[in-house]
Amino acid sequence: MYGFKLRYVKKSVLLLAALIALILAWSDLSHAFFTLITVLAAILVGGGWLARNALAQTRGDDSRSARVATRPRRERTSRPRRERTSKAQARARRAEELHPEETVTLSQEREAADIDDVFAALDNQLVGLVPVKSKVEEIASLLLVDRVRNRFGLQAPRPNLHMCFTGDPGTGKTTVALQMADLLSRLGYLEKGHLVHAMRDDLVGEFIGQTAPKTRRILERSMGGVLFIDEAYYLYRGDDSRDYGQECIDILLQVMENDRDKLVVILAGYKDRMDGFFESNPGMSSRIAHHLDFAPYKLDELVAIGRAMLDRSSYYLSAEAEVAFRDYLTLRMAQPRFANARSVRNELERSRLRHAHRLAAEPERSRTKDDLMRLEAVDILASPLFALAEEPVGAVGEAAPRR
Repeated sequence: MYGFKLRYVKKSVLLLAALIALILAWSDLSHAFFTLITVLAAILVGGGWLARNALAQTRGDDSRSARVATRPRRERTSRPRRERTSKAQARARRAEELHPEETVTLSQEREAADIDDVFAALDNQLVGLVPVKSKVEEIASLLLVDRVRNRFGLQAPRPNLHMCFTGDPGTGKTTVALQMADLLSRLGYLEKGHLVHAMRDDLVGEFIGQTAPKTRRILERSMGGVLFIDEAYYLYRGDDSRDYGQECIDILLQVMENDRDKLVVILAGYKDRMDGFFESNPGMSSRIAHHLDFAPYKLDELVAIGRAMLDRSSYYLSAEAEVAFRDYLTLRMAQPRFANARSVRNELERSRLRHAHRLAAEPERSRTKDDLMRLEAVDILASPLFALAEEPVGAVGEAAPRR
């Protein structure tokens, strides 16, 4: 700040001295000679100013040239145009195409797609369900053959793979949907292969203007994967004129038709209710290409499911415990709200709880590894279901009115 002020003080002093010199010259010299001296001084001052500016400009150009010379030269890389990209992709596709005289085996293509472990997971996680597994195998075969056809340059429309899973709770619908998403991704039908699980509350709003944003939000999350709508018949409530489920259905119909190359929609629920849903919404029925029915499990299948669940948790049933478990399932299957594999899982978790409590009741006793893995009959027979089954019919009937 002080340098700034000093600079202007110097200029002021110089101007003041020049003014005093002019006044003295005007008073002492003749007017003609004074005018000549003033013109010459002005010419000298102007010429000096111009020369100074020219020198400064020359130095600036030299310094810029030096900076440009020392600056590392950047390689010019032009961003590839879409045209070039598409041509490169086309060349790559042509390179992958097989000659009409060449041959290929589906086993090689299946190995390249790495889908065998998907079917292995289905077999390990699901007991029975032979018709369902056969349908999944058919869909995989179709997509596998399409992959080979594309290598020969044979084009066909993408198949419609929207599906409907019907069956009782706990019959493996969600498990198959998860594996289906993985399978479709490996075969190139879906980009990501993730699964988004949704129900009515996730899609339908309670007030005007809420349904469309909620539905579109779920659809955006599902793009590239599978949208699994459980209990889909609850989307439509024909007896309620103020219900907004129809708006959700209309959006789903549009996306299922226009964006079927970007996602797969799977509707799930009880068979009879899904039939009624399709009767009320024929547009939705026409967009579902595959119907898979999940039959209830039989007793032997439920026992096998229980063994597999325990094996994954490093438990097993003793011989007496397996007999007790069969008796439990026989009684439970006749009860309301039986949920197949879910009911099996729930009872086994309760049996593990009883097993742990039984061992903890004798903390000083030494335990082996096998003791920690083995469930005994007492862990199963402690279920309240056995006590209810032993009650006389008359006693149950007399107790009911007092509730």
